[in-house]
Amino acid sequence: MKLNKDMNYTPYKDVNEVLNSLTSEIAPILGENLVGVYLTGSLSYGDFNPENSDIDLLVIVKNPLSEEKLEALKKMHLDVERNNDKWAKRIECSYVSFEMLPSILPPKTPRPYIGEGTFYPEAPYGNEWVIKQYLLYNHGIPLLGPDFKTLVKPIDIEDVRAACIRDLFEEWEPKINDLEWLNNSHYQSYIVLNLCRILYMVMRHTTATKKISASWVKHEFAPEWSPLIQTAEDWHYGKEMNLKEQTIEFIQFVVSKVRKSI
Repeated sequence: MKLNKDMNYTPYKDVNEVLNSLTSEIAPILGENLVGVYLTGSLSYGDFNPENSDIDLLVIVKNPLSEEKLEALKKMHLDVERNNDKWAKRIECSYVSFEMLPSILPPKTPRPYIGEGTFYPEAPYGNEWVIKQYLLYNHGIPLLGPDFKTLVKPIDIEDVRAACIRDLFEEWEPKINDLEWLNNSHYQSYIVLNLCRILYMVMRHTTATKKISASWVKHEFAPEWSPLIQTAEDWHYGKEMNLKEQTIEFIQFVVSKVRKSI
């Protein structure tokens, strides 16, 4: 697969350096088994904040990866993070087989995944599967390989809405009782902004960026949740948030609103 060296995929020079480094390393490791490498997440749909956003990637392969390939990928990812201090523990990358793509429900087969500086040979997918597929279909940027739209059929927005509802009840509502998880300032910010997107999606039957969703929730339910949401938006790595109780109350609020809408 031909590499486009030193491509400016984003407006951020240091991010482009990381992306070029990753693609130049992934391609020779996977060889003919590689279908494509795709930039997704906030960098692809214009919601990226260098102070608190991550770099999100999806790699599609023809066949499941051998233990030898997994070890090579693990070493490569950890080397890339060591050589890019700012983005260490801020790169998320999943490796999925082509046969998994048509599934609307989360695939039963786990996938290799790196996140927060840890490489997991087998990481299960949750309800975020179809949500991320939808965003990738509509906004994803191919770093290597064909346009993602040529690989899959369009995803119905109502399937995405249903996945958001499942995600809220199965993944996020239980966090109310996970006080250790909620002690993390990063997670507090993440869940507040993610819940804004879920609420926006469920109530309006369409997707939006975290920024647009947060603005809508602040306006729609002002002034009750505006301070919490603004604090979540202003959070960055190295900053403390310390709004655990308010975060729990916001989870309960979103759960209540969504229950009434379905």
